[in-house]
Amino acid sequence: MTQHLLPAMRHISGETFIFQQDSAPAHRARETIELLSRMTPDFIGPKMGPPNSPDLNPVDYSIWLVVEQRIYQQRIQNTDKLRQRLVAVWKDLEQHIVDTAIGQWRRRLTACIRAKGGHFEHSL
Repeated sequence: MTQHLLPAMRHISGETFIFQQDSAPAHRARETIELLSRMTPDFIGPKMGPPNSPDLNPVDYSIWLVVEQRIYQQRIQNTDKLRQRLVAVWKDLEQHIVDTAIGQWRRRLTACIRAKGGHFEHSL
């Protein structure tokens, strides 16, 4: 992570980004949490979010769909090409896509509260 992911994130967005932790088991590892707490600004750890945080994460509920479609428009030969394609697609992502996803967040948060942290996709 310190050799590839964080430098790539800083190259694309500078020092101004928020890294939101999800609930994937590898992401909850103590070492991962400690590293992200030290290395990323405004780190939001797994204990700070609701149990169904992908439903509240704009990247998970909206942006990733666009990124994934664009990445796989071309055949990917290996992991290096996938990494290059991912960085290129993310870098060229239009701001209005991000703004639209973020604009859905308050409605999703309200639905999550009404569902008492349970699943709420069906009610949107």
